[in-house]
Amino acid sequence: MRFSRRLPATAAAVCATAALALAAVPASASPESLAAGPVLTAGSAGGTAVAVGDALAAPLAPGTKATFYSTATSTTGVTCATSQLSASVLGNPAAPGSATASLTGLTFGSCTANVTGVTSVRSLTVGNLPYGVTVSDAPGLPVTLTGGSAGTIQATAVLDTWFGTITCSYQLSGAFTGSADNTAHSLAFRTEHFAKSGGSTLCPADGYFSATYGPVADTSQSGSPAVFVN
Repeated sequence: MRFSRRLPATAAAVCATAALALAAVPASASPESLAAGPVLTAGSAGGTAVAVGDALAAPLAPGTKATFYSTATSTTGVTCATSQLSASVLGNPAAPGSATASLTGLTFGSCTANVTGVTSVRSLTVGNLPYGVTVSDAPGLPVTLTGGSAGTIQATAVLDTWFGTITCSYQLSGAFTGSADNTAHSLAFRTEHFAKSGGSTLCPADGYFSATYGPVADTSQSGSPAVFVN
């Protein structure tokens, strides 16, 4: 009989605890307000969501250059003082996860070469745009570029040499991977390997591309705020 006397008191305590827990939740709370924010935000971490369809743009990070060298460890090849990246957002799910975009533009300018026999660089261009872009909020904030429906990621250099103008064509060999950085709002790519696919016999057999772009800005939003990966 003593057990039966204690049961009501225990039940009352449980109910009181539950009531206190419910009271601690703001009246305005809802499943939507408690849901995780998106992978990409503009202006601040956890800020305004980057919308599907928003345009993203980034120049070379201050004080950096884009390079296309003949080996992974050399400093011989083509160097470009300016470059511009542009993309359109395709998907921006709730974190944790990966946002996706279409890389619609990648241009280079003010390029020079330090290769014996090359007197000037007429152009450095990429082909088969657009490319797929995936930005993950996993550790290291990995970024991956992939070829689109037009084909493999390509690069073409047109060079003036002692022997006339030559064209060197390259295709991506392996993965094109980099990383994002929330401090500089940048995307960094290092020694992305391209193999020669056509052109003059004077062209190097390989090209290794490196560049850092930032700050990445959402140009569809007022003031073009910087983009964060959450």
